[in-house]
Amino acid sequence: MDNTQNTTQHNSPVETTDTRSMKELMLAGEYYTSDDPELNAEREHAKDLLFDLNMRRPTLRAERERIIRELFGHAGANCWVESTFNCDYGYNISVGDNFYANTGCCILDCARVTIGDNVWFGPNVGIYTPEHAFDAAERTAGWEHSLPVTIGDNVWLCGGSTIVAGVTIGSNSVVAAGAVVTKDVPESVIVAGVPARVIRPITEADKLGLVKR
Repeated sequence: MDNTQNTTQHNSPVETTDTRSMKELMLAGEYYTSDDPELNAEREHAKDLLFDLNMRRPTLRAERERIIRELFGHAGANCWVESTFNCDYGYNISVGDNFYANTGCCILDCARVTIGDNVWFGPNVGIYTPEHAFDAAERTAGWEHSLPVTIGDNVWLCGGSTIVAGVTIGSNSVVAAGAVVTKDVPESVIVAGVPARVIRPITEADKLGLVKR
C-alpha cells in the first residue's frame, strides 16, 4: 500500500460492475481496493509468519528457513533473509538460488516479485509494486494497482536502494546505495541517483582476478 515514485499514466479504476474479486484484480494488475476481507486475511497470515521469522534467533537457521519457505511463493537453495524483514503477502515473491537480503528489507508484493539466482540485497532495500491512484478522491477511496518487479541473476542492490512498480533489472547489474530505480535497467551496468540512471557499464576492467576460471 506504499506510494511509489513511478510516473506511469493511470487507467481509470475498475467499473463497479466487474464481478472479479479484489484479489483477482490485484493479481491482474488492475485497480482494486486492498481493504477487502480476503486480502486482509492473507496479509494478517503473512504478518503472523513475519512475526515468527523476525523474533527467531539467527542461529535457529532451520526454523527460519522453514518460515521463509512457507512465506514465499518459491525459494531456491541457500536462501537467507535477515531480520527485520517485511512484505505484504509473501506468496507473490519468488527467489532463486543463493539469495541474501540484509536487515530492513521491505517487499510490498501486491504484484509478482521475481528474483533470480545469486542476488544480494544490502540493508534497507525496498521493492514496492503498488501504486495508489493519483486523483485525490480515488486515492482516498482506496484505489490502487500493482505492477510486477523482475530482478535478473547476479544482481546487487546496495543499501537503501528502492525499486518501484513495473521495473525490470537486468542480470549482472549493480544498483548503487540510495538509488531510486523508476525505469528498467539493462544488463551489466551500474545505476545510481534519484531517479537512477546508468553511470557506466561493468567491463573486464572491473575484474579483480580473484575468481579462478
